[in-house]
Amino acid sequence: MQLPFRVNLEGRVALVTGGGGVLCSVMARALAACGARVAVADLKKEAAEAVVSVIRGEGGTAMAVACDVLQRESLAAANETVKRELGPIDILINGAGGNHPKGTTTHEYLRPEDLQGAVQDVITFYDLDPKGIEFVFNLNFLGTLLPTQAFTREMAARGRGVVINISSMNAFRPLTKIPAYSAAKAAVSNFTQWLAVHFSRVGVRVNAIAPGFFVTEQNRSLLTRPDGSWTPRAHTILAHTPMGRFGEPQDLVGTLLWLVSDEAAGFVTGVVVPVDGGFAAFSGV
Repeated sequence: MQLPFRVNLEGRVALVTGGGGVLCSVMARALAACGARVAVADLKKEAAEAVVSVIRGEGGTAMAVACDVLQRESLAAANETVKRELGPIDILINGAGGNHPKGTTTHEYLRPEDLQGAVQDVITFYDLDPKGIEFVFNLNFLGTLLPTQAFTREMAARGRGVVINISSMNAFRPLTKIPAYSAAKAAVSNFTQWLAVHFSRVGVRVNAIAPGFFVTEQNRSLLTRPDGSWTPRAHTILAHTPMGRFGEPQDLVGTLLWLVSDEAAGFVTGVVVPVDGGFAAFSGV
């Protein structure tokens, strides 16, 4: 793959959770292109295997590993498998996450008629399912915390390692309709800062990337119509993104490589870097 620049990751082992997804698969490829041996971890092993096939086709070293980021036993098994096949992990990308309809309201604003139940099949704030909220929060927050527990102990023992969490624009400015996802990603950003301080004396750096708006398989139906045109929500996002476009997965690579490189970012820890086309800087006016 084409890189904006190259850092030296020879001899390093990287693990990417959610590695079968649109964004994290590109991150995995970029790490491999810089010489890292990459474990592509995903709940769906076939998705991870597809990414591994691409990496190997590009001349990199990679393996697929099935991994449930909410199950300690699954994480421990993945860690042992990766150590046996590739070696101990030096770089962890916590990319697993996502939203769920049960943590989403129907409308942006609460309307009087919604309180009166005048409109059928409308999910208001008061109708949100606690189990849905719990699922979204656990997937994003615990799905970052638990893998960090599983995969960084040996980094801390060796006195060297890098953790990159994936936050979101929602952590800076919560979006309408998705309170659970926004709150969970805010927790990821806060946890990134907490963990950076906690790990600062054992040589492990912790940072986060906060992507702006990218079209992925999870949000494609919210942003595009069947004919491929943009939905009203997509138009609203673009109107509030000064660069006037959605991000491409490749747009994340430069920030990723900077943060994982000890030579380039050895004194950088505890930051959350927006890659958003200016969305966080725009007031809407």
